[in-house]
Amino acid sequence: MNESRDFLRALGYPGQDLYDLPSSTKRFPDGAQYRVELPSVEGAAALEATLEEIDNYGITVHRISQGSGIMLLSDDEIREMGSMCESRGMELSLFVGPRGTWDISPLPMTPAGKAVGIRHEGSDQLVYAMEDLKRAARLGIRGALVGDEGLLLLTKEMKRSGVLPSDFIIKCSVQMMASNPVSVKIMEDLGADTYNLPTALTLPKLAAIRQSVDLPLDLYVEVPDTFGGFIRHYEIPEIIRILSPVYIKFGLRNHPDVYPSGKHLESVNVSLCRERVRRAALGLAMVERYYPNAVVSAPGAPDLGIPIVSKERV
Repeated sequence: MNESRDFLRALGYPGQDLYDLPSSTKRFPDGAQYRVELPSVEGAAALEATLEEIDNYGITVHRISQGSGIMLLSDDEIREMGSMCESRGMELSLFVGPRGTWDISPLPMTPAGKAVGIRHEGSDQLVYAMEDLKRAARLGIRGALVGDEGLLLLTKEMKRSGVLPSDFIIKCSVQMMASNPVSVKIMEDLGADTYNLPTALTLPKLAAIRQSVDLPLDLYVEVPDTFGGFIRHYEIPEIIRILSPVYIKFGLRNHPDVYPSGKHLESVNVSLCRERVRRAALGLAMVERYYPNAVVSAPGAPDLGIPIVSKERV
């Protein structure tokens, strides 16, 4: 076993999970250790309610993400969401679609096939996904979620070729499930700008991953039931210390499956968003209580994927 550990170390990876939990010296470009993400904000009405509650609780949120997909939003809806986030200096990350669960294949719906649920089957699916990304970029969006390694590599090439803006932020979905230092490094090399880690990784496992990659990592600290249902609020200060630069991501326990969303679920989504902000305020109070010196980014940090939809900025 020692030979295998030494082999990993020779390649630049930790030879074991880091049980001493070393503090990360890595930072966002602005020097911050952490940022805040609110996911599952499905549509303009849900976003409006989210922003209202953010003001009520006086918290700072850096990224809003959405799961139903670019293809299920109209141009006007995308512009409206982009404009709201732009005015706040917040990143807006929309999921790429269609993906496996939207396709005619039964495999993503089976117990054994759920791991392939968000990947793109065949070349046509990749083309559709590329069209989704191009449309979002034309409407001023500067961030998207991807869930397929092939599409991830294509986004890198699209940015290199000018098909996507060079500052377009590619965020990997939690469902990609790379779970160790080597596999997350592959995602970084393929073009991920931020990577959403699996929800149940322990602190020593997280520490080992952080030592191996430089990109910002995203981690649910309250996890929807479909991904485990954990509430890790007391661990947030340690997560910031060992995983910096990190997006602290507040999902919501007892969250019904609302994907793909739409007007028929709007009232449910609005209620979920309001409670999600309240839970985020509770979690961020843990940072104030136990790690008050942790450095958080200000809104509008230049490396955020802030939409560009206003006439003045296009």
